[in-house]
Amino acid sequence: MSQGKIILGVAAGAVAGAILGLLFAPEKGTDTRKKIVHKGEEYVDDLKEKVNGLLRNGSKIHETATEATASAK
Repeated sequence: MSQGKIILGVAAGAVAGAILGLLFAPEKGTDTRKKIVHKGEEYVDDLKEKVNGLLRNGSKIHETATEATASAK
């Protein structure tokens, strides 16, 4: 299984858990919706950082492979 799928699965599980926890909390609906939006934004930002990190690592791997191929010729 790829690292990207694992990260996506963990992020989706965390979001689902947070939403369920907020929905069962004894608070007003408006407060709960605000918390859901806030948590969603946090998770989106977190996921963006992880995706960007994966893209940077992929670029580095590609550059290294390209250099190794060029020097082997």
